[in-house]
Amino acid sequence: MTTPPVPLPAERIPPGTADWRTHDTRRWLAAVPAKWAHPLWAVLALVVAIVWELEAGPVAACTSAAPCGTDWPGLGVAAVLLLTPYWVWRQPRLAVAGLATGVVTLAMEEGFSTFGRPSALAFLLAASFITAGIVHRLALAGRQRSLALEAAGPTVQPLPAAARTFRRGRLSFVLAALALAGAGFGFWQAQGVVEAYEERAAGATELSGRVTALDEGDEDADVVTVTADGRTHRIETAYPEDFPVGSRVDIVVDGDRAVLVAEPYDVFGWEMLVLGGSVAGLAFLANGVAGRVRSGRLRRGPLPVLRVLVREDREDSRTWVFAADDPGGLRPVLHFHSLYAFDEDEDDDADADDGRSDDDYEAAVELDRLKEVFRGGAPTPPLREAVLYGVPYTGAEVAFVARDDADDDEVAVECSVSEVKPAVAGWRRSEAQRRGRDRPLRPADEVAAGMTRTAGPRVWRAHGFSRAVGLFLLLVQGGGIWASLDDGPSWTWLLLAVGVPWLVTAVATALTWRITADRDGLWVTGAWRVRRVPWDVITSVRHADDGIRVDRAKDSAVEVSPAGWAWLERRLGRRPGAERAAEEVRALLLRPELRPQEEAPVGRQGMPVGPPLAALSVLWGAAVLLLL
Repeated sequence: MTTPPVPLPAERIPPGTADWRTHDTRRWLAAVPAKWAHPLWAVLALVVAIVWELEAGPVAACTSAAPCGTDWPGLGVAAVLLLTPYWVWRQPRLAVAGLATGVVTLAMEEGFSTFGRPSALAFLLAASFITAGIVHRLALAGRQRSLALEAAGPTVQPLPAAARTFRRGRLSFVLAALALAGAGFGFWQAQGVVEAYEERAAGATELSGRVTALDEGDEDADVVTVTADGRTHRIETAYPEDFPVGSRVDIVVDGDRAVLVAEPYDVFGWEMLVLGGSVAGLAFLANGVAGRVRSGRLRRGPLPVLRVLVREDREDSRTWVFAADDPGGLRPVLHFHSLYAFDEDEDDDADADDGRSDDDYEAAVELDRLKEVFRGGAPTPPLREAVLYGVPYTGAEVAFVARDDADDDEVAVECSVSEVKPAVAGWRRSEAQRRGRDRPLRPADEVAAGMTRTAGPRVWRAHGFSRAVGLFLLLVQGGGIWASLDDGPSWTWLLLAVGVPWLVTAVATALTWRITADRDGLWVTGAWRVRRVPWDVITSVRHADDGIRVDRAKDSAVEVSPAGWAWLERRLGRRPGAERAAEEVRALLLRPELRPQEEAPVGRQGMPVGPPLAALSVLWGAAVLLLL
């Protein structure tokens, strides 16, 4: 039996609001871009074209006439090209400008004859394909807008007061400012290096010499040996292929220091800071401006309104919108992320009739609800009646009003914080599809029927698949340590410092996780310690993300993960061991008469192996350093 949607009070439904019905939503969904215009294909085509052009395109050699110094215009083009794949997905109009920049840059370098080169032609064709896809997407977004306006009819209403004070883009602007400040610092430092070189070169001696030797791969740098004016100079170079033995080069000599005129200084690190900061800063800036502009459109005047049904995705908090006549929530229409909007003038003084604050009361109610709902597994957010403000189409922003649940009399206002996207089959399963494909949780009575009460403690421990996962991760850990230490000190050691602790935890858990149930509660053995969880504080036990999660009333949940590989176990026709363990522990939680009669002795409580495994990893790293 389908649970009816949480109703919206009649006084919160503006007069004349039209229902967005299934026949209208089907027309709306029919106006989605064709599969060939999906941004994924565009991004793949662009990345392949850019990489091919970088690999096959001509690279100007460093010469005395055209030294390899700073190239800020070229760096700017590089930043735009790096941003373009992201903009293809998020900001299609800006992506067209990025593609045009790339095409114009290629044409300016060698003229239109450059497109006779296969890699340049591939970039031109990719840009044309992507532009056609963007035009197609924007045209159909306009079609969706027309269909939504037609379904809404002539009724327009002002945005709720809380939504009018909602602001978008603040975080993006802060992050953009930080990233662009980093880029500015890099530019300042690079210019300092350039000015220092020019000042020193003004008082130095410029000589012409001949390359007599070339040592490629000499320690960490390539070195050319130049003989000039009867003296021999060894000079580091970033492009040894530009200076073959026997060629003549110009050098600048200042005492014992000599540099190639073709390679006067090295500001590569600062240029990378400028490039990275510019790319990140412009991306955040564009997102902030776009969000601010789109949300500003909602506040300009009265908006079309539609009566719909909404549901929050329990996995990622995404809001899914359904037709008003789809009480089962079977066919989602569109989705977006949203946040609550609050009226700044709203009086939020707490009622103190029962001597408790609202926070205390809500916490107590929520705890009781969790205990009751979790007995049947993870809760499914209810389907709710809502009024949608704004014109829904791909890329738009909207707001809606709805009640959170049947027990809440207040109506909440939420505003989208991501663009509207149609709920089409393909790249991402809809929330309704995922609910339909989720494996049903076995009833506690069914699990309990196969269990008998025992005097001694019950134990669930790592099984074959879990240990196999642990051994595989252990090999990855050992190989990663070897590979990172093989080349000596480098930036990869930072990755090692971050990755090894996580791997040690995962390996130790997968190899030796253990849950022991006794008279008073559970002993849960993870990677680093054994935790005691009394029965009376447990609210739920479930299998999630290849692990076992024990939720507690007050403190954070206790988890063991990974505890196997559920996907592979099911493909091999076996029931995941961690899932079976979670169901049996849950049955003990709900059926106290099945719990063991005795307490678990120390020997059966388990022992964490994280500390010795961490010590073993340190010894392995030391051995690698000694052997290399």
